[in-house]
Amino acid sequence: MDKKVVALKYEENGNSAPKVVAQGKGKVAESIMQKAKEFDIPIFQNKALAESLLNLNLDEQIPPNLYKAVAEVFVWLMKSEKKAQMSR
Repeated sequence: MDKKVVALKYEENGNSAPKVVAQGKGKVAESIMQKAKEFDIPIFQNKALAESLLNLNLDEQIPPNLYKAVAEVFVWLMKSEKKAQMSR
């Protein structure tokens, strides 16, 4: 089974929704994951969400119907970052 990966970017001070900044399947997905690991970017796994996000174009904002699912990812990310800071 091919890996599928989507990377999102969100600017807190901006007034726009998160957008897709990288995406891929197979070897491209593995490359994106490797880069994420090199830069200590947390990886969140949700196959259904990845499938939905793969239908978007690069630099495209996520649609409103995915806001709730993507918000859960960002909540997880914030909690992960707080745990990492507390363990320093």
